Amino acid sequence: MHESCGIFGIYDPHEDVARLTFFALFALQHRGQESSGIATTDGDSIWVHAGMGLVSHVFDEASLSRLTGNIAIGHNRYSTMGSSRPANTQPILVEGAPGKIAVAHNGNIINAEVLRQELTEKRCRFSTTADSEVIAYLLTASPGRTWEERISHAMHRLQGAYSLVILTHDSLIGVRDPLGVRPLCLGRLDSGGWVLASESCALDHIGARFVREVAPGEIVTIDSSGSTSFQAVEPERNALCVFEYIYFARPDSTIGGRPLYWAREAMGRGLAQEYPVGADVVIGVPDSATVAAISYARESGTPFTEGLLKNRYVGRTFIEPDQRIRELGVAIKFNPLREILEGKRVVVVDDSIVRGTTTPRIIALLRKAGAKEVHMRVCAPPICYPCFFGVDMATRWELLAARKSVPEIQEFIGADSLGYLSLEGLIQAVGLPEGSLCLACLTGDYPIPVQLEMDKLALEALPPEEGLGS
Repeated sequence: MHESCGIFGIYDPHEDVARLTFFALFALQHRGQESSGIATTDGDSIWVHAGMGLVSHVFDEASLSRLTGNIAIGHNRYSTMGSSRPANTQPILVEGAPGKIAVAHNGNIINAEVLRQELTEKRCRFSTTADSEVIAYLLTASPGRTWEERISHAMHRLQGAYSLVILTHDSLIGVRDPLGVRPLCLGRLDSGGWVLASESCALDHIGARFVREVAPGEIVTIDSSGSTSFQAVEPERNALCVFEYIYFARPDSTIGGRPLYWAREAMGRGLAQEYPVGADVVIGVPDSATVAAISYARESGTPFTEGLLKNRYVGRTFIEPDQRIRELGVAIKFNPLREILEGKRVVVVDDSIVRGTTTPRIIALLRKAGAKEVHMRVCAPPICYPCFFGVDMATRWELLAARKSVPEIQEFIGADSLGYLSLEGLIQAVGLPEGSLCLACLTGDYPIPVQLEMDKLALEALPPEEGLGS
């Protein structure tokens, strides 16, 4: 499963806002490794620097020094609408009748194609194939005297998931969709400045203190007069993505008032209670399953050990591997410790099984290292339905659990036993009411109607005369 995006915003006349945004994006790098970007303003001009690759690849001292001003927004991308290419990097800068704005977006707009065709008829000239540009142009084309009024109007047109940070010439604005699918929080710096971030861990890294989470349907505006907010859309229900707890967010973040570390501990504990097995050691697939594996070991009384080591410097690369490297597959990312595993009965805890491409390779690696038995335990229940709210997961026919039963999956991955945490166990571990979570990928119950054949590259299929400008 691929990550959703990470967004950040800061308003502070007393700080180097571009540099603080750079370090905040470092803390949010786990949410997207395809591209990174920062936009700043000094009240007159807006500057944007963005590129393909990790934060450390895109920025240096020279590029940061050109990003001057007192307001900044930043973005780490993993593509969920539109392909991975330089034109689709964010923040996205657009100009309309009210002026220029820069927008960074985490989520997915399921009616983006319809909105883009409508905006094209209004002479908006698109230069990307991302739904984020549709949002930006919709904001500039919406009626209203203020940005808050325009955003409020646009929110009644947008369908799907969107946490946004928006930069105008004199303000920073944070927006969260009425379902609250993707997280967004507000923080304060000692200097008096304000920040917005996808996760609270980004606040910790720059010395900001957590104030609160932005509510679903809320608009938060930060300018020279301070921070103001209002409820633009009253939510009919909440639908926070449950995979923020299972996989996406860092364990040192707090979302929905629940520390991620506690939730993942509870997942491991629940797995040990639901699927006990005689074993010699428990290992986790690093890094997202480590907390749950430690908790499984503690609950089961089986020793925890590091049986798989992760190459922490393996990021996404744009260099195609040759055939020999391709055949090694997951071995480049993980290396088993034969000295620990040989002759042992091993419990392996992982966060999820999606397509079923990685798990069989991991189990094969463990057996090659001498593991006598391999018992797979998974924090997420079987994933049977695709996500259309900001996660590039898979089409339904690609999802392993949509095509195979649990016994068939066990045979396919080559495990001696397989246990998925139950849906009830997961909800209990997260510690939030079932009705406040989006569980669509597990249950098929989407918070709003979707087309199951939706394609992340749908906007790329439009011919130039329907909106792709130069």
